[in-house]
Amino acid sequence: MKNSKIKKTLVEELKQFDNHFRNQGFYNLAGVDEAGRGPIAGPVVAAAVVLPANLEIPQIADSKVVKESVRESIYQDIISTALFVGIGYATNDYIDKTNILKATLFAMTQAVKNLNVIPELILIDGTYTLPLATKSRQFPIVKGDGKSLSIAAASIVAKVYRDRLMRRYSYIYPEYGFEKHKGYPTKEHIKCLIESGPCPIHRITYKSVKNVRKA
Repeated sequence: MKNSKIKKTLVEELKQFDNHFRNQGFYNLAGVDEAGRGPIAGPVVAAAVVLPANLEIPQIADSKVVKESVRESIYQDIISTALFVGIGYATNDYIDKTNILKATLFAMTQAVKNLNVIPELILIDGTYTLPLATKSRQFPIVKGDGKSLSIAAASIVAKVYRDRLMRRYSYIYPEYGFEKHKGYPTKEHIKCLIESGPCPIHRITYKSVKNVRKA
């Protein structure tokens, strides 16, 4: 019971953060976050989420502190109750041609564009604004996934969407175990990479992959 009360308090704090902006007249606000900056394989995926003001999802939080099975359940709740959800991504080739920061901002921008609505305010996890040709106000928030309900929701959606994608890649490239590590540079992944070499979704500009290619 105590843990349940703590979680409810945290969710209320996240909601109050967003409501602070709604009380200033920004009723239509979107939270934006990404998943997949750290992996050495696969895309970086971003999500933009517009939630109703009275949303009740007790377990919602930053995706990094939520178990995978719980994230899947929360994801379904968000998809079924959110007003709008947009997804964007940048492939590993795009990441290699530019860099992970530019790729992340590209994915976030695409996610907002795919919302089917122009938000009055965009709350972005991080320190950067997005290159959008709209009059939407943008507010970057450091560690925003632990402060804003909308950003926390976006972090869940981006993470689950990307995890599902990496599980699908595991059927195409079964020798790498993508369903387990989702492309992150775990010991198991590096071992598989050394044994089999890079596959088409590996980020060849990343050190762990470059070292294998040179060996």
